[in-house]
Amino acid sequence: MVSAVFHSPLSPAAESAAIKTEATHADSTGATSQNDLKNQTIQPKLIRQPASAGKPPFDWRGLWLAVLPPVFGLGLLIGVWALVSISTASSIPSPTETFKQAIVIFSDPFYSKGPNDQGVGWNILASLERVAVGFGLAAAVGIPVGFMVGRFEFLSRMFNPLISLLRPVSPLAWLPIGLLVFKGANPAAIWTIFICSIWPMIINTAVGVQRVPQDYMNVARVLNLSEWKIVTKILFPSVLPYMLTGVRLAVGTAWLVIVAAEMLTGGVGIGFWVWDEWNNLNVKNIIIAIFVIGIVGLILEYALIKIATAFTFEEVKS
Repeated sequence: MVSAVFHSPLSPAAESAAIKTEATHADSTGATSQNDLKNQTIQPKLIRQPASAGKPPFDWRGLWLAVLPPVFGLGLLIGVWALVSISTASSIPSPTETFKQAIVIFSDPFYSKGPNDQGVGWNILASLERVAVGFGLAAAVGIPVGFMVGRFEFLSRMFNPLISLLRPVSPLAWLPIGLLVFKGANPAAIWTIFICSIWPMIINTAVGVQRVPQDYMNVARVLNLSEWKIVTKILFPSVLPYMLTGVRLAVGTAWLVIVAAEMLTGGVGIGFWVWDEWNNLNVKNIIIAIFVIGIVGLILEYALIKIATAFTFEEVKS
């Protein structure tokens, strides 16, 4: 019984052959395992190596999508303009004639031959100066009033009917009041800019204050913060996006109104320049002025979008 457990039933020759077979199998298995280990070690290194060491391919599709739509839009505008010029027997100047006239005008935009004969550059600067003064006064009054209207319910109930009554009035309807009060064309134009710019800033600022989360105000009460701390630390950062939206709307409205106001008041300005060219039946300069007004308005809008994006930390869409 004991010998059956501890002694191999094989003969010595068979036992030695079996030991050699196992040794050979172990050697081959070990070699295979080492090769597999080497392959496993080398393979990740091959995977980590980039397929190509060059730069990524250029995004042609993105370029086409960014460039082609605006080009097609401008081409459509010029094509319609040319067709209108042909159909009206050239009473409307063609794009080519207008472009040649624009080169002549902008070759010397800052000439001055008297108060009523100045280059387009001086007229643009005069209009921008009026817009800046009127808009600055509107911001200095409208933004604090918007904070108070949005902060206190009593003021909100008091001012809402007045704003609803006066906001729909055409800005040019305020021009005669300005002429009557200020006895001058320039302050009357600034007054018109002021009165049409103040409403968007009051409304948007008040809406922003009213939409501040109530939890913020509850924390302010718990901490017993002063009204100045509430405005500077809680309300102003939360209301800033709404306030900048009101500023953008106000600037766009101001630039629209100044052209019409200057047509009626005269003096130096892009609006007066348009009206003066109409009196001279110079349609080319009128079309050039239309493009100048549009480009200046576009630049103002783009600049305010960049400012809004910088202060609100989010993308601001036009």
